[in-house]
Amino acid sequence: METEREEMKPSYSLKWDLETLFPGGSSSSEYASFIEKTEALCSSLLQELQATGDKLPDPERLTEWTDKLQDVLASLREADAFVSCITAQDMGDKRAIAWTERIQTLSARFRQATDLYDSQIASVPDSQWQQWSGIQERALIAFPLNERRDSAKDKLPPALEAVASELAINGYHGWGEHYNTIVGRISIPWDENGETVQLSVGQAANKLDDPDPSVRDLMASKWEEAWSEQADLAADTLNRLSGFRLKLYEMRGWHDPLREPLRMNRMSRETLDAMWTAVEGGIEPLKRYLALKAKRLGKEKLTWHDVDAPIATSQAKIPYDEAAVLITDAFAQFSPEMVKLAETAFADRWIEAEDRPGKRPGGFCTSFPINRQGRIFMTYSGTPGNVSTLAHELGHAYHGELVEDLPPLAQDYAMNVAETASTFAEALVGDALLRVAQNDEEKLSLLDDRLQRAVAFFMNIRARFLFETRFYERRASGMLEVSELNELMVAAQKEAFGDALDSWHPHFWAAKLHFYITDVPFYNFPYTFGYLFSAGLVAVAEREGAGFSKRYDQLLKDTGIMTVEQLAKHHLDVALDQPKFWEDAVARVVADVEVFAELCKE
Repeated sequence: METEREEMKPSYSLKWDLETLFPGGSSSSEYASFIEKTEALCSSLLQELQATGDKLPDPERLTEWTDKLQDVLASLREADAFVSCITAQDMGDKRAIAWTERIQTLSARFRQATDLYDSQIASVPDSQWQQWSGIQERALIAFPLNERRDSAKDKLPPALEAVASELAINGYHGWGEHYNTIVGRISIPWDENGETVQLSVGQAANKLDDPDPSVRDLMASKWEEAWSEQADLAADTLNRLSGFRLKLYEMRGWHDPLREPLRMNRMSRETLDAMWTAVEGGIEPLKRYLALKAKRLGKEKLTWHDVDAPIATSQAKIPYDEAAVLITDAFAQFSPEMVKLAETAFADRWIEAEDRPGKRPGGFCTSFPINRQGRIFMTYSGTPGNVSTLAHELGHAYHGELVEDLPPLAQDYAMNVAETASTFAEALVGDALLRVAQNDEEKLSLLDDRLQRAVAFFMNIRARFLFETRFYERRASGMLEVSELNELMVAAQKEAFGDALDSWHPHFWAAKLHFYITDVPFYNFPYTFGYLFSAGLVAVAEREGAGFSKRYDQLLKDTGIMTVEQLAKHHLDVALDQPKFWEDAVARVVADVEVFAELCKE
């Protein structure tokens, strides 16, 4: 890294700027006005669709509805992005919580409108539909329109879907918000500098991968205890969320709980099965890595909370400004456009990274399609994992920027391909750091960080998938108690990790936010898809050099208008429902184990 550049780098704020979006936070009058206008526009669309009845829409009416639907969609995304930010930065902000309920109500109204819209377009005779949807000005939204038309035939009548959406506000989504209340009430006592401080969940989580094993062990005990105290509430919440989903699926005639998440991710069951089969083939090399890491840490086997621990006995913190330089340097090896986006995000304060109480755990990136900006949320404490998270979220921001000129319907890419852009960005950072590593010890540490991510996507995510799949099977027969959920979780962890660990995280089902997100069922396998798909893309980038960046951009732009199988075939000429692509991607990932093993010998 160039010394001159280090000296000249600016000092970036760890707090984001929301004032340029809607000044005043949860008390913003501009935001209130924006919501009112969006509600009025949504109500107008809903009323027009309700008034149509069984009458077939003419082409002019279809065009008006489609334009208005896209206007509401963009505004709703803008509104939801802002409320996500203000609730995440302060979980005790009661006004923000109230806005969340209002947005959920608005979203339910919009779902009623879209259900009616979908029913209307499904009623149009094929010949008329092809004529209307086939014109050039609708080329970019033809895929999502046809997708909506087909899915309308697979749901309840619009009136019943509307009732389900209304009931979901205070039922299904209400339970999801209740989980945030549970998380917000957790306060973990911790002794620092001779005094006891109360850590939020986000702050406590950073202690779980502390370089000092005594810190990890102590926090792991406190962490499990804290979640055990909230387990009854979390279990009640998880049971109610899954019960709502299963009942709605039953009413629609859906018997497979994976039917909705697969459709949402625009992928087939064959592709999912091919991916998991390939992942299973990569477990043994990763078990070898975990055994080597255990030996390095002076243990026979790792505990659950040792997996993400650094292998160095002490680890220098990476200042936030230095992380910014690391990331922009890595992005510069691939694309000047990615660098420009990252520099804008740091300089314009798109990123909330301050380590303080009251924030929600985890990280996310959200886009403001009308303001054409992004915002990134995380808690930065200076670990290499934090740097990876930051690169990950900037990958999401880049993806969002690439699609911002497309019609709103064409911007609606699925979670699995969204995770492709983010993990691709992580890979760029990891590869760049390895290239400039000063010694074997540094290389070993960087490889450890990369292999930790492989363990996360191959083992941890797979454990979540196994748990959730089996949980839904059992939930169909009734609610599960805390002890049953703990047993299911530990069994899934043991299967996913094999015999690589000597302790588990029974309350992981309670501690992991992803199980409680209501907008996206099975918030797990898309991560592994994105990770492996990006590994394949990195391999192509290495073969093709600088010229691949433009093709990569176009692939990301097309993520909202193709299935994943079509995307891979069109841009990479590979078949995702066959094992070869996934096996090659897994082999590329686990190749790091051999290098790690050689460095351990030295």
